[in-house]
Amino acid sequence: MNESILIIGASGQIGIELTERLRTDFGKDTVVASDVKATHEVDPILLEGPYEVLNILDKEALHAVVKKHNIKQVYLLAALLSATAEKNPAFAWELNMNGLFYVLDMAKEGILNKVYWPSSIAVFGPSTPRINTPQDTIMDPNTVYGISKLAGERWCDYYYQKYHVDVRSIRYPGLIGYKSAPGGGTTDYAVDIFYKALQEGSYTCFLSADTALPMMMMSDAIQATVQLMQAERSRLTVGGAYNLAGMSFTPASLTAEIQKHLPSFTIQYSPDFRQAIADSWPSSIDDSIAQRDWDWKAEYDTPSLVSKMLEEIKKKI
Repeated sequence: MNESILIIGASGQIGIELTERLRTDFGKDTVVASDVKATHEVDPILLEGPYEVLNILDKEALHAVVKKHNIKQVYLLAALLSATAEKNPAFAWELNMNGLFYVLDMAKEGILNKVYWPSSIAVFGPSTPRINTPQDTIMDPNTVYGISKLAGERWCDYYYQKYHVDVRSIRYPGLIGYKSAPGGGTTDYAVDIFYKALQEGSYTCFLSADTALPMMMMSDAIQATVQLMQAERSRLTVGGAYNLAGMSFTPASLTAEIQKHLPSFTIQYSPDFRQAIADSWPSSIDDSIAQRDWDWKAEYDTPSLVSKMLEEIKKKI
């Protein structure tokens, strides 16, 4: 039986596009998509290859799926995101941490060869330098999501140092894609705004006009993930998670770019609890270590991102 790849949490924003990419690269039958959602609830894209209904908190079910498909690589994407996690802190901690332990332990036992686990800019906090945030810096997250991601980074590094587990990670900035709905993150305004611009001509933003945040086109994030996983381990100098950057913009500057295509588009501002989360995050990221270690380079900037998002979402709606 051929060795296979398992994507856990495949119906999320990253998961759908990562599943597509890995099946293109390695073959549809080699990449098993999984999620807690039943088959009739997931994007049909996931059903173009093997699909398993799997709750990452069910350790026995996880082991059964890994054995059934001879899984050797796991991409563990299942998590409760920033804004959603604040509403249910205890469950967010359980989901974001226990699932990681189950997968890391399987790699420690030699069942898995390689693990991918995403981190986030949420690991940074109010005391972190906000402009060109370095790879190694003060990290004092004040959200459940950020705390769980920082803890996860340290555990990934621990398993690598102590048990030689090949686990790799990226601190994603805000991710902007058109293939799936936003998943409850603080940066999700930057996806929703395109739908509202095209459908209603107006948008009410839950962040203030001048809130600068690091952002990235989803296809760049997928490319970075695949590139990191294919890099020679000997080149990698970071045991936890790599900084990753694409671009930075504010709701106001994004709006100005959209208005070049849709001049009548208007925006209003009504900051809510997510403003405090955004204010604790960096406004720009230094990813020079990723550039050096595995030749990372983003393709999209803000103008090309806006053009692509409007073009693709127009087709969808």
